[in-house]
Amino acid sequence: MKQDDIEYAIENTQVILAPERQIATFGNTSFEFHLISELMDRVDQVRIRTGRIEAERPKILSPEYFCRMMLEGFGEKAQKYVDRLREHAQQIAVLRYGFQFRKSGVMEETVSASLQSVIDRTRRVVESASDPNGAIIQGVDEAWEVCLLKFTIEMIERSAGENIGDFKRRGLI
Repeated sequence: MKQDDIEYAIENTQVILAPERQIATFGNTSFEFHLISELMDRVDQVRIRTGRIEAERPKILSPEYFCRMMLEGFGEKAQKYVDRLREHAQQIAVLRYGFQFRKSGVMEETVSASLQSVIDRTRRVVESASDPNGAIIQGVDEAWEVCLLKFTIEMIERSAGENIGDFKRRGLI
């Protein structure tokens, strides 16, 4: 995958509905994602990928360890995105805390409808389920794993302040 493709995926990933809950500091957290993307070669064809992202409890790690981080269950395109992040490890202080992510149970379905109608329908389903860990992400079909990783990075950024505060209150940092 070319760097331009990765950049395009990053720029065109949008979290439509973020989970209400953050990543737990002292336990594992699981998020159910619905990643929605238009097929580039067909009009009004939309792919919906659903699955779970599991975040292990945060660990206090050195930047060097972070740079050796491995992604379980992710493919080559996602790995290239992580390689890009590694180049800037010193600038991404929050990631030094080393959340390990795993994706599992991914299912996909292609439907004939407009992107917006699929987003609206999915939002109604997720909101009616009252799952505080549900998320809807709009992304790029060919680079969907990059889009999913961008979502996980945003969850880390959103959770990090509370996680660091919890570690400090317990005297761990």
